[in-house]
Amino acid sequence: MPIVCRVAQRFRGQLGKFLRQRRGEMTYAQFARKIGISISSLQRMENGIQNVTLDTLETVARRLKASLKDIFGDV
Repeated sequence: MPIVCRVAQRFRGQLGKFLRQRRGEMTYAQFARKIGISISSLQRMENGIQNVTLDTLETVARRLKASLKDIFGDV
């Protein structure tokens, strides 16, 4: 697998883990509404199979009052 694919896969996994932790006990519907995305996109993002644009990533981070470092750590 090319390195770019592995890096993208790792980032999707880290984003998914972050979102699952932040969602906590909220339903998918509640959390999706909070961060401004669809329920299906949230589910795919949490499962690490959704490609996310930089605009979407910025929106999610802003609505969760998180930095990219909070989401991805020291990359």
